[in-house]
Amino acid sequence: MNLLLDSHALLWALHDPERLAPAARDAISDPRNLVYFSAASAWELALKAARGKLTLPADWLVAAEQAGFDEVAISAQDARMSATLPWHHSDPFDRLLVAQAQSRGLTLATRDAMLVAYGVALLTV
Repeated sequence: MNLLLDSHALLWALHDPERLAPAARDAISDPRNLVYFSAASAWELALKAARGKLTLPADWLVAAEQAGFDEVAISAQDARMSATLPWHHSDPFDRLLVAQAQSRGLTLATRDAMLVAYGVALLTV
């Protein structure tokens, strides 16, 4: 199973793995699985930190690289696809993650149960 981590799953995997469900923690640490994070998550987390809604460790992107997580860039195709999804969810970052997971055949690791409406493979974190 290849995983795309939602923003909260990314932070928990890097800095607070005990918050993850045991099955998610196992899947993320399984060397047979490729683990990805989106540039959309980096953007979302940086915005939340800039607004004072969360504190990001200074080295969190370095930690993601050291953990072996691969970055998924945002393509124009991802943006277009996210705009054509049904409006089950209005958060643009989550819509981008769904589009990226669908187009790349990835399982989206998230706690957001609303995303099941898109028919994307989910792993509950």
